[in-house]
Amino acid sequence: MTTSLLSKTSRNVIGVIAMTAILFTNCESNDDATHEGFVETPPTAQEFENIRAIALDNHTQIFNFNADDGYITLTSEKGVDIQINANCLSHNGNPVSGDVTLEYVEIFEKGNMLTTNKPTMGRLPDGGKALLITGGEFYLEARQNGNILETTCGYQLVVPSDLTNGPDQGMTLWNGVIDDNGNLTWDEIVDDAAGGGLFMEDTSYYVLAEGFGWTNIDRFYSDPRPKTQLQVQPPIGYNDENSDVYLSYDGERPALAQLDTFDDSLNVFSEHYGQIPIGLECHLIFVTESNGQWRYAIKPVTIVANDIITFDIEETIVGTEESLIDLLNELP
Repeated sequence: MTTSLLSKTSRNVIGVIAMTAILFTNCESNDDATHEGFVETPPTAQEFENIRAIALDNHTQIFNFNADDGYITLTSEKGVDIQINANCLSHNGNPVSGDVTLEYVEIFEKGNMLTTNKPTMGRLPDGGKALLITGGEFYLEARQNGNILETTCGYQLVVPSDLTNGPDQGMTLWNGVIDDNGNLTWDEIVDDAAGGGLFMEDTSYYVLAEGFGWTNIDRFYSDPRPKTQLQVQPPIGYNDENSDVYLSYDGERPALAQLDTFDDSLNVFSEHYGQIPIGLECHLIFVTESNGQWRYAIKPVTIVANDIITFDIEETIVGTEESLIDLLNELP
């Protein structure tokens, strides 16, 4: 049995060349944004959504196999084994046969979390959200002739723990839920109530998932310090439809928080749950779109109680997806 693995980006050679040209011609600066009287027209909500969709497409791996092949193992670019019983695939309750396409996404670093808008925010028992430390975020979707397929017996992932700084016995399995605004929140699978499970053997995590979609290996971030609410004011003309604000905790590499609420009357982003540790050293990241590229600003911050932090458009620069990812992955 033969399977194939292709990157969506690599299938478009012209697109790669064009992006490479942009990378070398873009000086990672914005001279226009620094001179007096500079005016930047904010993007539309659709333009901001489009650049995120491109980022997710760039991180999507494509596998092709035959549904009649039975139990198969596919290996991702990062070395994750995806084990699926192809005989369990169905459409509207009917078994399928023949060629199947599997779309697969794996995210381990905060730069990729940000550009694809897949932060690690877990739902608390009271409905609030708090930061999760991740052992990897994963998305799977099987299709045949454009139809989305289901699996009647789940699938398994074998994830090397060295992709996220080594084994962590506190990790559990989570399912991802995307709301009407396109934001992802993680819900813990408790006592296998939603099916599936997670265990560790040697230095790998074993994910037993019941269905396709978003799955995460996670645990809540723990900090004993008093907590506060953080508010961030974006540049004039920017809001939760055409921009976003994220929070990178220094010293916690596989994690990214999102200020996922927006107060229209105050024009501020917030997490509004009061979960940010006072004294935390971190980096705030403002992102938006500008003529098909990313406009962003990264600001080092030490959290104080009830702080309000402001971003001005003059602080931002314009860069490619690759350059933004590199900067974020280099944060402490």
